[in-house]
Amino acid sequence: MALKHAEAGEVVDISPLGEAIHGAKTRAIVKSTSFEAIRLVVPEGTVLPAHQVPGELTLHCLEGCVEIELGAGSQELSAGQWIYLEGGQVHAVRGLQPSSLLLTIILAR
Repeated sequence: MALKHAEAGEVVDISPLGEAIHGAKTRAIVKSTSFEAIRLVVPEGTVLPAHQVPGELTLHCLEGCVEIELGAGSQELSAGQWIYLEGGQVHAVRGLQPSSLLLTIILAR
């Protein structure tokens, strides 16, 4: 069964999950021909290994704290903070606390 994506004009709640974060899963919110939005759930201690996507992307930390590894350096991203990455930039994500993020990927044309 396919997950329901948001429709154009539909309001979607991306408020922090609070205690519900412990059972939450990553979920695609919408995917169009030009972009994809995903609520990314990263449990504490979880590592999303180094990878890249062709399109530019943004990560907005909704709650918790993650470390974004970028080549030779890294950045911590805490609730309320946002980061932009160029397309093709290799990165990894490590959960420093139970975290949820809004991931937006601009799809290559």
